Amino acid sequence: MAVQLDLIKKLREKSSASIGDCRNALEEAGQDIEKAVLILRRRGMELADKKQDRVSKEGRIEAYVHAGNKIGVLLEVNSETDFVARNSDFCQFAKDVAMQIAACNPAYIRREDVPAEITKEQADFDAFCKQSCLMEQAFIKNPSLSIKDLLADLITKIGENIVIRRYARYKIGE
Repeated sequence: MAVQLDLIKKLREKSSASIGDCRNALEEAGQDIEKAVLILRRRGMELADKKQDRVSKEGRIEAYVHAGNKIGVLLEVNSETDFVARNSDFCQFAKDVAMQIAACNPAYIRREDVPAEITKEQADFDAFCKQSCLMEQAFIKNPSLSIKDLLADLITKIGENIVIRRYARYKIGE
């Protein structure tokens, strides 16, 4: 069954995936756009996992100061090349993550960063991670995505390993 061009175009607008990837995902999903989006997201996560071991020594420092100048964030996001660090999608991702940190105040970047003694104290560790780990939090601009999903989508689109390395969040009086 041939995939209609208008469906490929809609999926491409939603996902920023290549035309070939969109066509293949739509064929696999029986031309259901929502299923195709999930297929592309799954493939993106698999691709991100494969690239995780690559060295990311370039990147950018993003600064975000919230309206009212009471909360500020400094964030380091790394990429493999300085070319990617200047990419508009990469820059927007860094801004969005800095805003996420300002809004949600995560204590850790990844669930692996949570100390063992805090892990043992939690009755529901998954719920704790969704609250306290940046990568597990729902993205404030689109709660259907986590920061991990957003990062995987960016890695898929750009084709390089990207790592949220560290951040500092400042709030007046703390």
